[in-house]
Amino acid sequence: MATTATLKSMLRSGPMVIAPGAYDCLTARLVEQAGFPAVYMTGAGTSVSHGLPDYGLLTMTEMVANAGRMAATVGVPLISDADTGYGNELNVYRTVQSFERAGVSAIHIEDQVFPKRCGHLDGKELVSREDYAAKIRAAAAARRTADFLIIARTDARGVAGFDEAVARCNMALEAGADMAFFEAPQSVEEVAAVPRAVKGPCLFNNVLSGKTPAIPHPEIERMGYRLAIVPGMLMSSIIGLCDKLLAELKATGLTPATFSGGGPSVTFARVGAADWDQRRTAFRDAGPPKTGRDAAE
Repeated sequence: MATTATLKSMLRSGPMVIAPGAYDCLTARLVEQAGFPAVYMTGAGTSVSHGLPDYGLLTMTEMVANAGRMAATVGVPLISDADTGYGNELNVYRTVQSFERAGVSAIHIEDQVFPKRCGHLDGKELVSREDYAAKIRAAAAARRTADFLIIARTDARGVAGFDEAVARCNMALEAGADMAFFEAPQSVEEVAAVPRAVKGPCLFNNVLSGKTPAIPHPEIERMGYRLAIVPGMLMSSIIGLCDKLLAELKATGLTPATFSGGGPSVTFARVGAADWDQRRTAFRDAGPPKTGRDAAE
């Protein structure tokens, strides 16, 4: 498990941090094993993995439980979706405490009316500026250490326009947020304009087939962004691959040749089997545990 200070130091200096989206312990491990410096727990992916759309249907307890398992599985920082904070500022206060205790390094909280909708869908509603600022102030006050990062997300672009979204980003930074998350800019020009207009570090959300155009990450970094998340890539790819393999299995009655998992031993190796194999015998020949004076010696 990474310390929260790790993410803060990475965002302060060095290259832009890219955090692909994961939704369970396996996908989190795959992101880490691919060499990425951080993992993003996608709320959409977590919802879909529970058989639900990203409509704010999961509870804070369910989201924290998933994030805690993932954070304990990897050695890089975990950034998590915390939706709207699951209520008013009192609920946000407890949400921050819960995610921080779970070992998460950062969360983002948005300004939609609860229950929310995916940021790249239409039909969103916003809370007032005053309510949003109160939530961010509560989030900043609730954390035990300033190394736990509060990312303020606004969905105002699709509801009230570009200028209102920028204003909400800056208001949230003044209220104590560490980073701004301007959701769903709708052109390359808007994407480039966000870091110039927002008075603090910015997150870029790379959503496949969403409202924001696809832009290579080196270009995003040159625009001034410090963090890029890629929420849906693994989830969407896995759904597509499963559909393909299942259709082939049903049609032929044979395990598809495209399956290249390599059997159980190869699969288990990806999730730490070697460490557990070593522990299987490590405690057999070590003798009785030392206690009291023997332990001191």
